[in-house]
Amino acid sequence: MTTETHLQSELSQALREQIDSALRRAVDFDNGCPARLKEAIEYSLLAPGKRLRPQLVLLAAQACGGEAEQAMPAAVAVEMVHAYSLVHDDLPAMDDDDLRRGRPTCHNQFDEATAILVGDALLTRAFEVLAKEVQTPSVAARCCSELAQAAGATALVGGQADDLNAHFDELSRIKLESIHRRKTGALFRVSLRLGAIVAEASPKQLQALDEFGDHLGLAFQVVDDLLDVSGSEGDVGKRLNKDNRLGKATYPAILGEKASRELVDQLIDQACETLSIFDESAAALRDIATFVMRRNN
Repeated sequence: MTTETHLQSELSQALREQIDSALRRAVDFDNGCPARLKEAIEYSLLAPGKRLRPQLVLLAAQACGGEAEQAMPAAVAVEMVHAYSLVHDDLPAMDDDDLRRGRPTCHNQFDEATAILVGDALLTRAFEVLAKEVQTPSVAARCCSELAQAAGATALVGGQADDLNAHFDELSRIKLESIHRRKTGALFRVSLRLGAIVAEASPKQLQALDEFGDHLGLAFQVVDDLLDVSGSEGDVGKRLNKDNRLGKATYPAILGEKASRELVDQLIDQACETLSIFDESAAALRDIATFVMRRNN
């Protein structure tokens, strides 16, 4: 590992620690929250993870000349929406998974009703954090609007709905891409947009980060599909080959593994090209793009 890479790794670790501390504070509910629900919320939100989306919020703010601290409420809100989506995705009525991040999924560790309520609590708390903790009221309102759209029926939720009904024998690559630009890509894009908005980015900066997130989010999903067929369950932390068993459409199923890996390389190159308007302030975002390309979990 080079000195530069080591320093960048330390920076990422420092950001994750700051994010984890902020997440813990955000779910330090008073006595009105039942103990079992609080335990399940903490179990789901504070589970070991990459904290990739909140890092994107903070790094986008820094790339646009802002401070990570001012963007932390938006980073917390994004991770809460992400965690809620995973808890609900794992439910038997949805993707029916029993393992997440190497641990029992929320509904297996607790029960289905509790898991549903955990998702409800995290989703609503995300907007409470934005409304209360983003300092400028007009910026807070815009952040709430952006995150609501990204998490709603035309984006994350709509992508999930189409994904549940997607099968290889009836799905084209265009439709598959449409699903994942919403199901996965929407939160990547809004993470970067929120950081930029809090930092009062220029329209040109916001557009560049939006395009970066679009390419990065799709690359992340293609890598996810590849890990499902060729990854290690120990590394990935969830059951593998499930999509194939269920006959669901994936990039390897439609394009093949080799072409899917080539697509990841292409998307990451495109993502990094969009950052050309930034100076070294966007170096950490480029590092994240490289991580997404090479990740094994």
